[in-house]
Amino acid sequence: MRLTLLSFSLLALSISAMAQPQIKARTSSIPGAMKTAYPPEWAATSNIYEVNIRQYTPSGTINEFSTHLERLHNMGVEILWVMPIQPIGKEKRKGSLGSYYSIKDYMAVNPEMGTMEDWVNLVNKAHSLGMKVILDWVANHTAFDHAWIKTHPEYYNKNEKGEIKSPVDDWADVADLNYDNANMRAAMIEAMKFWMKASNIDGFRCDVAFMVPIDFWQDTRRQLEQMHPGTFMLAEAEEANLHEKAFDMSYGWSLYHILVDIAANKKTAKDITTYLETKKAFPKNAYHMYFTSNHDENSWSKSEYDKFGAGVKAFSVLTFGLNGMPLIYSGQEAANAKTIRFFDKDTIDFSKLPMEAFYSRMLKLKKQEAALRCGDNGGEMIVLPNGKEDFVFSFLRKKENSKVLFVLNLSNKKQKVKLDSPDVAGIAQEIFGAQPESAFKNQIQLNLEPWQYYVYTYKK
Repeated sequence: MRLTLLSFSLLALSISAMAQPQIKARTSSIPGAMKTAYPPEWAATSNIYEVNIRQYTPSGTINEFSTHLERLHNMGVEILWVMPIQPIGKEKRKGSLGSYYSIKDYMAVNPEMGTMEDWVNLVNKAHSLGMKVILDWVANHTAFDHAWIKTHPEYYNKNEKGEIKSPVDDWADVADLNYDNANMRAAMIEAMKFWMKASNIDGFRCDVAFMVPIDFWQDTRRQLEQMHPGTFMLAEAEEANLHEKAFDMSYGWSLYHILVDIAANKKTAKDITTYLETKKAFPKNAYHMYFTSNHDENSWSKSEYDKFGAGVKAFSVLTFGLNGMPLIYSGQEAANAKTIRFFDKDTIDFSKLPMEAFYSRMLKLKKQEAALRCGDNGGEMIVLPNGKEDFVFSFLRKKENSKVLFVLNLSNKKQKVKLDSPDVAGIAQEIFGAQPESAFKNQIQLNLEPWQYYVYTYKK
């Protein structure tokens, strides 16, 4: 059956283990109809790859990471989201190297990673390959040894004793910024403009965006757009109102946690359909970022292999097929199964790339098929009954002459399914070569091994 409206209520915000349950958003809903930001045209067919420069190579430098750009380009990567590269605070530092998100100086490069010249060269090289670059931005807090602590203590929130406080007890290494201060806001925007002027980056991924007032993000987006038309903004958040004249894309945290629960037999494939209904409360042009791993989930929880086991590929295929933008985290193409340390050096091993061909195939499919474009640029989403809806998620995406069928066994047991719909008719080819070209009529019967998946494209 086709998706029908169940509810316009949002799922409760699910965030990473790094963001503790006691965190409250500083954003507020804005009355009236939303006037949304419209993502740049180039983003409609894009994907995103998170770069952990510290852990990417033995040296952990910008220059050494740069040697991987051609490989990533050949794999099909289009947007590089680079984790913070600014100097890290030493006061109250955690671990030997500290947190990327404890910013000591917004307008400098961490000397452990390289120089501004190195960064500019990286961005230029990425652009020459047709890739975009967005920088991770930490607007909610700074390190305790940031210059503002002494020069502008009014920029910070304070406790009942008048001491500058952390935004969350567990984040003892960072100081909470005061968004009631107009001068601080202006300084923050100028710092973001600095990076656009200095290195011509294409936008920002904004850390804990839900903890920063939405009117700040709206003002920021307006000013950045004036100097760099087509700026791309990603919010670490899952709130519909952040798309109002501010962000192009937000996180699909809730879906991620549903998928983890399906793998653990705590939820069923039917819960995916329920989740998709909640997304109707978002603007049609809003992009959602889907993933099976990222730096938070890997470092603060477990790797995707711990959570999804033998179903890693099946769940990943789902994130590529849905109406959103798929994320690949550093090392997923290398089948990295370890939890990467966050505050210390912990190099990812790229000597073998057993998952590269898999991701490359999915990235190219996303690019080639109009039905799989992001947001309202993509095709209609049709959830297909199969007789085993608790275990198998089957759906079709179609737009004009582009049509892609997904059948995913999200269980550790064999499943026999039957798809009975005129939507499945046509000449189809399974993209991973699991089956020869098939002439489907209105009914398809399939026998699925545990965690097996089929992806069919149709002749145009």
